[in-house]
Amino acid sequence: MKKKGTAGEVIFQIANYTIFGLFTLICILPFYYLFINTISDNSLVSQGLILWKPKGIHFTNYMEVLKMKGLGNSALISVGRTVLGTVLNVFGTAFLGYALGKQELWGRKFWYRFVIITMYFNAGIIPWFINMKNLGLTNNFLAYIIPGIISPFSLILFKTYAENLPASLEESAQLDGAGYGVLFLKIIMPLCKPIVATIAVFSAVGQWNSFTDTLFLMSDSRYYTLQFILYQYLNEANAIANSLRSSMENGIAADPSLLITPTAIKMTVSMVVVLPILFVYPLFQRYFVSGIMIGAVKG
Repeated sequence: MKKKGTAGEVIFQIANYTIFGLFTLICILPFYYLFINTISDNSLVSQGLILWKPKGIHFTNYMEVLKMKGLGNSALISVGRTVLGTVLNVFGTAFLGYALGKQELWGRKFWYRFVIITMYFNAGIIPWFINMKNLGLTNNFLAYIIPGIISPFSLILFKTYAENLPASLEESAQLDGAGYGVLFLKIIMPLCKPIVATIAVFSAVGQWNSFTDTLFLMSDSRYYTLQFILYQYLNEANAIANSLRSSMENGIAADPSLLITPTAIKMTVSMVVVLPILFVYPLFQRYFVSGIMIGAVKG
């Protein structure tokens, strides 16, 4: 039987659901607005007349945008850096966090603080660029991977989470002859799924959305990411729209509702770039809340 709440509890629940429902709606509305404008009459979109529902639905914008030069290769680079970067970041951060939680590690407090201090201080863009260049990480795919293997913030989360696990689990395995590698892979990692999922979400979103490293380090278009392509397309929307419009007029009858405009270019490319990462969070959502709460609170 469900316990009936008091009037105050009922009012609190109603207010709670209302506030969070409105907050959710506020978060969803920009994506909805972006989407309906990408599939609506382009002439109406340019005039700002599409607000709540699509009009003159078509998918020409997506078909034309997906034909743009370099988009396919950029998608592969973005997916590659996101997948590989996330896997190495999760493993590297988790392993270091586990090691720094061991009392027998020499100088563990010094090394822990040495890593964490990088959250607050850095040398700046110019020294960073010089360092990356000297390491041969310009026009190199590894520039997307190596610098992000260890994340100080994620290190704090994992270390705190792992330290809250019962020590008896490791002690029992050690009595059976398990070493640190076996303890980490067979015991610690399976028990840390919530915080691992949390770190994976942070890392994947960060990798997917990053474009400044491409801007500073990559002059070869083979290493351009989707976010950098989006940055370029937004800056060159007028020229791209004119180019696509002329190619469409040469191929099919010119329909004003279908002709590509700078606004259509900006919105459609933004939607193409944003959609993939939106599907990552639902995969890890059930672990995310417990991971971020337990990993963030000591005790």
